[in-house]
Amino acid sequence: MTTDIVTLTETSDPDRPSSQERIATRQFVTFVAGDEVFAVEMAPVQEIIRSPDVVRVPLAPPTLDGLANLRGKILPIVSLRRIFGFPERDKDDATRAVVINVGQPLGFVVDRVASVLDVEADKIEAPEGLQSTIDTELLAGLLKNVGGYPVIMVLDFEKLVSREFSQIAASARNDVRLHAGLEVHNDGAEATRNDELQLVSFRLSGQEYAIDIADVQEIVQVPSGIVRLPHSAEHVIGVMALRSRLLMLVDLRRMFGLPAQELDDKCRIVVLAHGASSIGLAVDSVSEVLRVPKGLVDPLPVALAKSDDAPEIACVCRLDEGRRLVSVITSKNLLDHSALKDAFNIMSEDHSDHAQPGEEIDTAIDDDEQMVIFRLDKEEFGVPIHSVQEIVRVPDELVHVPGAPAFVEGVINLRGSVLPVIDLRARLGLPAIERSDGQRIMVFVIADVRTGFIVDQVAEVLRIAKDAIEPAPRFSTQQSALLARMANMEKQGRMVQLLEPAQLINADEMTGLASL
Repeated sequence: MTTDIVTLTETSDPDRPSSQERIATRQFVTFVAGDEVFAVEMAPVQEIIRSPDVVRVPLAPPTLDGLANLRGKILPIVSLRRIFGFPERDKDDATRAVVINVGQPLGFVVDRVASVLDVEADKIEAPEGLQSTIDTELLAGLLKNVGGYPVIMVLDFEKLVSREFSQIAASARNDVRLHAGLEVHNDGAEATRNDELQLVSFRLSGQEYAIDIADVQEIVQVPSGIVRLPHSAEHVIGVMALRSRLLMLVDLRRMFGLPAQELDDKCRIVVLAHGASSIGLAVDSVSEVLRVPKGLVDPLPVALAKSDDAPEIACVCRLDEGRRLVSVITSKNLLDHSALKDAFNIMSEDHSDHAQPGEEIDTAIDDDEQMVIFRLDKEEFGVPIHSVQEIVRVPDELVHVPGAPAFVEGVINLRGSVLPVIDLRARLGLPAIERSDGQRIMVFVIADVRTGFIVDQVAEVLRIAKDAIEPAPRFSTQQSALLARMANMEKQGRMVQLLEPAQLINADEMTGLASL
């Protein structure tokens, strides 16, 4: 993001007073919003920038435009027009954000910045008696007959922020309680998980495969830069850089003897751990996260196993009463395949030829958090991978149950159990959209109740460095509980709002859900 920074040392007065005369003056930045001219004292103003691109925050006050990245720091952007009830207008080349520090930096969007003025003390008056549509409680004073304006209103931004975001302090007090609740469902679900396989399913040439989610480090998009390896097998695409480490890419289509196909935007790279390094499996698309009871899993017939290597496919899941078969790939057997071992040796030799003395590839992932990334409208959200029970397609129709809570869109039959389904857009106060093939139901266990939430799209599984995760700015009690953290990945130009599933439903609503 390019920022247009205004130097705050100039004055529009051509008859600039001498240093002796300036002793009795105060300096103000003046700006226009709507039909009004405002000012703020220079002291809390950090800089003035072009109006930046923002990430919209659900459940925040309507006056918040969103969050911007200003040189690696998260900056809330607030609309002064909305605060004062002025009509909306499109931003243009003159639109600016005045960054003011009121305990934390905030950017206030104004129509244009007028000037920086030195104002004599006798031209500063109290706001009492002012006839204006602006609440005088938000004014720190009036500037009379300066800068070519008869009256300029001086805003008290501390009062403005205190009134507009009054719940920030209350939200901060809840922070410890919120983080203490993150692990609630993990211990209680342990017995169930022992009787199930949790799988990431994907497609290759129209066929469905899956791999144990515990073996998946992350799922990423196909990069633009792939380095081809000389003397490598046909199924080895090459290597890519993934956060300071080399990742070998393998085309599973070719390895499994399926028709070759060029990688496109729909393809994904499923990243598996391989000793101290990693391997990326190129697949046509990633479909779902599945929880499959072990009673629906059959071993691969011995007659189908290969004789030279251990079989990559060890078992098959029978879903939808046998109408859907999913072949489960065994990660260890796949990675121990002789063809992949040869490719790893080539990659190791190629890297050692170019490595500098003492250079090591960073393969540590202990400082990462593994997140499932999904989209609502244009914004990205993430949830911890351990909180996701499974991800399934949205059926053509949801069954509406008489007497169900109003916030429940309907229910589906998930392997013989009733799963209540909630539209996450509605939950977060976002506008509704038509159902589409890209939508998915993400299933969480909240207070021991399995609940599905419809999202626009599940994008990827991503490992995010812990040092890129920070507390999100707090704008309301509900927002700070549900969206307490944010991943600010400056190099990638991404900000991902991290959602706490345990906060999606309150205690009263849980009673209605449990009755289903």
